[in-house]
Amino acid sequence: MSEIIATYIVHDSKHQPEKKAEEIALGLTVGSWTNLPKLDQDQLRKHKGRVVSAEGLGEDENHHLVAKIKIAYPIVNFTPDLPAILTTVFGKLSLDGIVKLVDLQFSDELKTFFPGPRYGIKGIREKIGVETQPLLMSIFKGVLGRDLNYLLSQLREQALGQVDLVKDDEILFENDLTPFYKRIVEGKKVLNHVYETTGHRTLYAVNLTGKTFELKERARRAREAGADLLLFNVFAYGIDVLQELRVDSEINLPLMAHPAVSGALTSSPKYGISHSLLLGKLLRYAGADLSLFPSPYGSVALERETALSVGKELTKEDQFLSSFPVPSAGIHPGLVPLLIRDFGIDCVINAGGGVHGHPDGARGGGIAFRQAIQLTLKGESLQANADQFPELKKAIDLWGCVEVMS
Repeated sequence: MSEIIATYIVHDSKHQPEKKAEEIALGLTVGSWTNLPKLDQDQLRKHKGRVVSAEGLGEDENHHLVAKIKIAYPIVNFTPDLPAILTTVFGKLSLDGIVKLVDLQFSDELKTFFPGPRYGIKGIREKIGVETQPLLMSIFKGVLGRDLNYLLSQLREQALGQVDLVKDDEILFENDLTPFYKRIVEGKKVLNHVYETTGHRTLYAVNLTGKTFELKERARRAREAGADLLLFNVFAYGIDVLQELRVDSEINLPLMAHPAVSGALTSSPKYGISHSLLLGKLLRYAGADLSLFPSPYGSVALERETALSVGKELTKEDQFLSSFPVPSAGIHPGLVPLLIRDFGIDCVINAGGGVHGHPDGARGGGIAFRQAIQLTLKGESLQANADQFPELKKAIDLWGCVEVMS
């Protein structure tokens, strides 16, 4: 019988993890067991949750037992979609005591109902023409209340700074000054001109927003207008909406998942869903080609091992294509050695202020990042070589530099 196995961390005041596990297994499936007549037990056996393991990990500050519990749920109980799965494994349980859902192990049969990324790391690299180094991305900044010419000027400067991707700010919605479709059409003209002039290709991720039932049509029209990628505030809508965008063959665009709102589900160490499951595995299975999440280094930082766990879920071997990890927030050129050490070359280095705040503007900021990437890949010190690269030196003088010992 095919199952999905959920792993939880619970805080049990009764210090009886096996009993707690059995309560969860029954409560989220058949409801009760020992009081059922044998005939009912026989009929319901294929629906009953199964305790895989219950392991005590120690006590918390309130002297409750912290336990790791694994429960297997028969897939016959639910339809093969994420709303049904999350309701089954964590619906009412999320309201009952101190419990965190840390992982879901999908059976091979269940995985066949999910698409994974359409392009993944390999496909995005092919679109840009960059094979053996991290991609570089920058963000529009300060464009609310500004007109299209201002936005296009920013786009041009970022592209001339040799960034590979430029994304909308997640709070840039449809508006009269920078309309969605005009951003795509006019932005494409700017990026094509930069490519023809310099030979450097930059792709633009436009923010797909609006009412849920209008999204697919807007996405199709975006593709017709020449969009390169779609940025999507997935947790404001739901992961299943992301999957619907992914499987629509008339959209057929790379999807960049933004983590806005996810902190309400992940930030507590005792409640909610783990970062690695929500921002890593589930986004990858549902079809995100790139997943943004807080880096371990910046202003909105994740603990390092947590951030690395997200990256691992996005890139580890699976039947699905790998998704690009995009550690974000507070990134500047001096952090490039840390980013490459922790996430390898299959990541996207993403910066907003670290590009636009450069003394030479966005063009200089992008070039400084490019210089930092090249030096790091050669195994050379940024600090020791900064005098040879004016843009990088200005960035280091402004924000500092972290050396990584080999």
